[in-house]
Amino acid sequence: MRTIGYAATDAGKPLAEFSFERRPPRPNDVVMEILYCGICHSDLHMARNDWGRSVYPMVPGHEIVGRVIDVGRDVSRHKIGDHVAVGCMVDSCRTCDQCLKGEEQLCRNGMTLTYGAPDRITGDITYGGYSKHLVCREEFVLKVPDGLDLSRAAPLLCAGITTYSPLRTWNVGPGSRVGVIGLGGLGHMAVKLAHGLGAQVTVMSRTADKRADALELGADRLLVSTDADAMAAAASSFDLIIDTVPTKHDVTPYLGLLDVDGTLVIVGQLGQLDEPSTLPLLIGRRRVAGSPIGGIAETQELLDFCARMKILPECEIIRIDTVNEAFRRMERADVRYRFVIDMASLPAARAA
Repeated sequence: MRTIGYAATDAGKPLAEFSFERRPPRPNDVVMEILYCGICHSDLHMARNDWGRSVYPMVPGHEIVGRVIDVGRDVSRHKIGDHVAVGCMVDSCRTCDQCLKGEEQLCRNGMTLTYGAPDRITGDITYGGYSKHLVCREEFVLKVPDGLDLSRAAPLLCAGITTYSPLRTWNVGPGSRVGVIGLGGLGHMAVKLAHGLGAQVTVMSRTADKRADALELGADRLLVSTDADAMAAAASSFDLIIDTVPTKHDVTPYLGLLDVDGTLVIVGQLGQLDEPSTLPLLIGRRRVAGSPIGGIAETQELLDFCARMKILPECEIIRIDTVNEAFRRMERADVRYRFVIDMASLPAARAA
């Protein structure tokens, strides 16, 4: 299938129109027309090779919502016309212990990322959702529940599941005391989801200017992390803290906020942190953990939960020809809170 998208061809160049071939559908493949694709901060990092593993040309995008236009002969989960979604992975070995228990994101043999990774069968590099079409193995294609706004659902496939998974892993529910460090794309979803699960939610920010936004999103309060008296008063008052900060930082000031056996889980920063003190960890039997995305079943659970609870990301819908400006605005933190590309803005005549 000949299709069109936007690609990075070099770390120093802006994304531009890119015509390419999608693989011929296999018997267990779903072919979809992409309707919307979210922009994740990792798309920016990958396009600019910030992590030193990028392969060009690269079509980013792993927050994908679309419509099924064809299915392979062995496909049973989806049919033509269905609204579907694809997140950060498009394949895994499906045979290891992690895959068999629904944790494909932790596949012992490595999950196949939606873009910039070798296809498990052919070795060809995968292309993501900044494009008109996608071909994906049916087990990694999710159903979009009725009533979920297609134009705002895409960020649930990364920002949503990245914050929902630790909430479920650490059994957050009514009465849980949850802190959220940062109120960006990940943080605002952590607040909405924790609130939806019945938790008491506190946003932690260096300044008080996000208080109104935090409360509007569902938080019960805002804790100013630069206020020594407020931090001291909040000692030992959280069961779980979700750290969404995407840059190197010091987690030590937050560790004393955890109650005994509490956990600070990192979902934002990929790479080094400032060296933490182990003192609060040892004294309170506290822990620091990390969490990636969730598995396919958990991601479907998230979509169904959000449809039931009317939870959606706060989005700014853009045309794809403004994607480079969106990248620049992300660098300035000038977005509330996620960009979503309307794929109808791609030139359809060149997609055939």
